[in-house]
Amino acid sequence: MRLFLLLVFSALILLEAYRFTDESDKKALLEFKSQVSGAKRVVLSSWNSSFPLCSWTGVTCGRKHKRVTGLYLGGLQLGGVISPSIGNLSFLITLNLSDNSFGGTIPQEVGNLFRLRQLFLSYNFLQGVPASLFNCSRLLMLDIFSNHLGQGIPSELGSLTRLVLLDLGRNKLRGKLPASLGNLTSLRELSFAENNIEGGVPDDLARLTQLVFFQLTSNNFSGAFPLVFYNMSSLEKLFIIGNGFSGSLRPDLGNLLPKLQGLHMGNNDLTGAIPITLHNISTLQSLAMESNSLTGGILLSFGKLQNLRSLSLFSNSLGSRSNGDLDFLGALTNCTQLKSVSVANNTLGGDLPTSISNLSKNLIELTLEMNFISGSIPSDIGNLISLQFFQVGNNLLTGTLPYSLGKLSGLGVLSVYSNRLSGAIPSFIGNISRLVKLYLYNNSFEGIIPPSLGNYSYLLHLNMAYNKLTGTIPHEIMQISPLVLLRMSNNYLTGSLPQDVGRLTSLVILSVAHNKLSGHIPETMAKCLSVEELYLQGNSFDGSIPDISGLVGVREVDFSNNNLSGSMPGYLANMNSLENLNLSINNFKGEMPRIGKFKNATIVSVFGNINLCGGVLEMKLNPCFQQVRGTQHFSLSKKVVTGVSIGVLLLLLLFIASVSLCWFKIRKKNMANEATPSTLGTFHEQISYRDLRNATDGFSSSNLIGSGIFGTVFKALLPAENKVVAVKVLNLQRRGAMKSFMAECESLKDVRHRNLVKLLTACSSIDFQGNQFRALIYEFMTNGSLDMWLHPEEVEEIRRPSRTLTLLERLGIAIDVASVLDYLHVHCHEAIAHCDIKPSNVLLDDDLTAHVSDFGLARILLKFDQEYFLNQLSSAGVRGTIGYAAPEYGMGGQISTHGDVYSFGILLIEMFSGKRPTNELFGGNFTLCSYIKSALPEQVLDVADEVILHNGLRIGFPIAECLTLVFELGLRCCDESPANRLAMSEAGKELISIRERFFRSRRRARH
Repeated sequence: MRLFLLLVFSALILLEAYRFTDESDKKALLEFKSQVSGAKRVVLSSWNSSFPLCSWTGVTCGRKHKRVTGLYLGGLQLGGVISPSIGNLSFLITLNLSDNSFGGTIPQEVGNLFRLRQLFLSYNFLQGVPASLFNCSRLLMLDIFSNHLGQGIPSELGSLTRLVLLDLGRNKLRGKLPASLGNLTSLRELSFAENNIEGGVPDDLARLTQLVFFQLTSNNFSGAFPLVFYNMSSLEKLFIIGNGFSGSLRPDLGNLLPKLQGLHMGNNDLTGAIPITLHNISTLQSLAMESNSLTGGILLSFGKLQNLRSLSLFSNSLGSRSNGDLDFLGALTNCTQLKSVSVANNTLGGDLPTSISNLSKNLIELTLEMNFISGSIPSDIGNLISLQFFQVGNNLLTGTLPYSLGKLSGLGVLSVYSNRLSGAIPSFIGNISRLVKLYLYNNSFEGIIPPSLGNYSYLLHLNMAYNKLTGTIPHEIMQISPLVLLRMSNNYLTGSLPQDVGRLTSLVILSVAHNKLSGHIPETMAKCLSVEELYLQGNSFDGSIPDISGLVGVREVDFSNNNLSGSMPGYLANMNSLENLNLSINNFKGEMPRIGKFKNATIVSVFGNINLCGGVLEMKLNPCFQQVRGTQHFSLSKKVVTGVSIGVLLLLLLFIASVSLCWFKIRKKNMANEATPSTLGTFHEQISYRDLRNATDGFSSSNLIGSGIFGTVFKALLPAENKVVAVKVLNLQRRGAMKSFMAECESLKDVRHRNLVKLLTACSSIDFQGNQFRALIYEFMTNGSLDMWLHPEEVEEIRRPSRTLTLLERLGIAIDVASVLDYLHVHCHEAIAHCDIKPSNVLLDDDLTAHVSDFGLARILLKFDQEYFLNQLSSAGVRGTIGYAAPEYGMGGQISTHGDVYSFGILLIEMFSGKRPTNELFGGNFTLCSYIKSALPEQVLDVADEVILHNGLRIGFPIAECLTLVFELGLRCCDESPANRLAMSEAGKELISIRERFFRSRRRARH
């Protein structure tokens, strides 16, 4: 009977072969060709009767029957649709249409290809998986990566039990993984990367015992780390990056997956320690566990992984900020194939070990940024001859840049920003000719900028802002034609801006703000056609603004606080991309235009130009008076003004004479008591009461920018430095004001952090009436306080921000505040409690970077005992601000850093809910915290600030999840028990993790 059936089957095969001849195959292929878009059909020009079928492009035939067995058209960039005639190629074994532009659906007729073993359709625009495909029971390889399938994963996939490879990545698939995938027991490679699949990994997949490659990267999987993975002992590569897997990893993971070569599980929510058995995976080449919440130390046993090439552990909470955290680097010197080490954004401390100079000669990347690493850069760092990325920014490093850095000729990124490095920028740094990014900002480098930097041929980013550099800007830098970003702000540079700045035709951002530059703004700047941001403020540039009307893409222009003159350039009104134009505090004159951009006072600032007149009412300039042509007299308005002016002048002279007489007597009496203008020797040069009075126009209300418990804040222009500052004048009649003054001076005299408002100097003197006078002078923050951004409806229209803060901007501000509080609590010379964290004490600069201010209630915790604190508070009559002060303070509890954490939690919730803790909605036991807590997680969007929900967020951006995480973090900071509140370092890390996660979500939403 079996022999009979075999004969029948053979006969059917022969009938099939003769019924569908090569002519039928030819017809099917010509129909296929007819559906290819016309422009690309030329690629198939050989498909005609002049050539034998089996010699057509991409066609292969069987030896016996000359039927088409393979169609290989991958990478030919063909378009159009796939013709249903493809189903008539009944002998087809391999169909490869990958890397083309076919659209439409996969034809149902593909299900007729019962001999099909390989189907490659990746990189097209195909939609849907036809049910008939599951009739192709002989399929071994199914690759439909990067199409638009856009549906749930069909459970019928489980019927293709011979599959060895299945790749449905990047297809906008949704739903959950079907349990039927467990039937594919022959699978060796399985990928569902870059979809929208959710839920967990079915336990049935434990039956895939032959699997060597498993990829679930960039989906929405959640739940605990799947136990099923521990059973896949044949796995060589496991990629689950960018999901929501949580929980800790089993310590014996290294014993259960002994064949792993690549283990990538970054961007999840994993916690706990790194499994101690990982060193048992002798085959491990790549380990990536970045952007999780892992704790503990980095294993010394990694040094046993002889095949290790890449170690990525950045953005966790690894380390204890102490010595020993970096010992693993010494162990890694045994890994001779190592190419990349990235442990940035952790809590690693201790001195940078000299052993890093002994790491693999193959090392390409060494990234240690955003930790608490101290010590100096080893002098033998130049031994790492293959290094291309050396990133140690945002640490506590001291010393100078070692000479051996100049040996790293292949270095592409050198990042040492935000450390405590000093000395000159060495000229040998110009020998690193392949540099693409050089970040030296926020250190204490001094001396001149070496002209050797002009040797760079590939440099895109050069940032050396916030140092102590002197001398002129070398014209050689203007020869670096690829430059996109050039920042030299906040130094002591002199001379002019080089005339050949116009050679930087690729420049997008130029900032030389707050230096001592002078001369004219070069006319050649008009050639920088790519520029979007120009920051020249805080210098001594003079003359008129050159014609930059050709810079059609410029968005930000800040030429404020200079000596520029002439009339207001009319062409600025028509620069459509302009979002912010600041020409304040200059010497412009004439009538202000009222057209185009000049109609919007929210984006154009011209205050401090006393000779400007006219313009829209919102700019509050004086009206323009003109002489009447053809007459012998002036207008009535001008006569009135002239008369009033003369009268005022006479009264003023009498007043000055009287005051001078009184002043002379008082001055003589109090000469011995008149203190030196500044008690802060470490700050800028001293300033007198007279200087401050002149700089604020007699403390005029027009310069008033804020007020608080102990004083008022004025905007002032210091003519000696030609610099705009904020002057906080203490109200010494207020009880506790003098102690507030001393607390602020004591707290800020030795602190240094990029997110602190810099205290420039203080004035301790007497006023013209002989009264004591105390004032603090701070750097001026152009974007005002966070409070006015969160509650613009409470701000005068002229000062109201022109837009609202986005969700990601709020996250950035919160991270800035968390960073500075962590610094004050842990990393200062002595721990400092701010004691008054609230939105009005968070100021924003040009880039919306947050700076914490107002240390009038601050306490240096190690310097005084508790009794001193209580006396201070009692005498001051305050314990912080109602709604933000920790509840224990109201009961006489001890002042501590925990109180700041509570205030930060309230601030965080207010930032994302838009509601003050003192809102009339709250009272009794119903507080801002309980209001938020009751809404989580289902009603989170109901309690969020509405402007966040309508501020540029794309479909697919998981805003509800983001807000839930932020609010939960805020509530943990606001715990009633101080001991249960997070440390600020933990809060900062969590915020950074949330921001990074939702940056990635936004990028995915764009696609």
